Amino acid sequence: MGKIFLLMGKSTSGKDTIYKVLIQDQELGLNKVVPYTTRPMRHGEKDGAEYFFKNEEEYQQLKADRKIIEERTYHTKYGEWRYFTADDGQIDLSKGDYLVIGTLESYCSFRDYFGKEKVEPVLINVDTSIRLHRALDREDKQENPKYDEMCRRFLADEEDFSEAKIADAGVDRRFSNNGDVKECISEIRIFIKDNI
Repeated sequence: MGKIFLLMGKSTSGKDTIYKVLIQDQELGLNKVVPYTTRPMRHGEKDGAEYFFKNEEEYQQLKADRKIIEERTYHTKYGEWRYFTADDGQIDLSKGDYLVIGTLESYCSFRDYFGKEKVEPVLINVDTSIRLHRALDREDKQENPKYDEMCRRFLADEEDFSEAKIADAGVDRRFSNNGDVKECISEIRIFIKDNI
C-alpha cells in the first residue's frame, strides 16, 4: 500500500517550488493530486494544473455529494476563498505514493481520513523575515497586487501554524528552507525514500 506525503508550511515557505521538484523526481515516483479552490486564478495558473478552479455552486455540490476529504475557508477582503481536496478518484493507495500540498489542518484531515500510518507530514520552516520579503516580492509581480490579502494571509499563518497546533497534530519533524532550497529538497527526498 502507498503513502501520502503532505507538504505543508506557511505561505511563501517554498512549498510550490519544492513540490515541483519532488513531483518530477522519477526515482521517487510520487503521484500528483490536484486540489480544488474557489479563489480567482492567479497570473500564469491553468485550470487542472495547480488547482481545479470551481465556483461556489460547484463546491456546494461536491460537499452535498460527500466528496470533500479536507477543506478550509479563508475569509478574505474579496470574499470567501475555499481550498479543498475531493475524493474524485485521484488517490488510490493500492497504486502508489502521493505528494500533496496542504496546511496543518489538512494534514490532520488526511490523517483522519486515510489513517495515521498512511500519511506522512512534511513541514517546511522559514524564518519570519524571509517569509515577509518573499511574500512582498511575489505580490509585486502580480498584475493586480493584493497587499491587504497578503498581510491577512501572513498573519493567519502565524496562528494556523502555532507551536501548540503543530504539537497537537503530532508533527515532530521539520525541514528548513531559510537558505539553499536544494539542500531542503535533498533532506525531504531522503525522508520520503526512507518512508516509502
